[in-house]
Amino acid sequence: MITAIVLITADVDKIPEVAEAITEIEGVTEVYSVTGDADLIAMVRVREHEQLHGVIAGTLNKVRGVRGTSTHIAFRTYSRHDLEAAFSLGIED
Repeated sequence: MITAIVLITADVDKIPEVAEAITEIEGVTEVYSVTGDADLIAMVRVREHEQLHGVIAGTLNKVRGVRGTSTHIAFRTYSRHDLEAAFSLGIED
């Protein structure tokens, strides 16, 4: 599974509508409304690198209200939640 983190700038008055439209795109698993340089962050998960183009450049970038994107492809995932689950023996604290 290939994960891409997409930072999205959007028309300020359309952020909720843009976020909802992006969540409907196949391959987009989450969309976060955030503060900072980006207005939204979308998590994209696909099986093959070639699919990223279709999801991001082919669809996400064309959503009305999207002004620009910056895509970061993840090499490896580190998650405290995943690590705790991997080492859990099912014994409650």
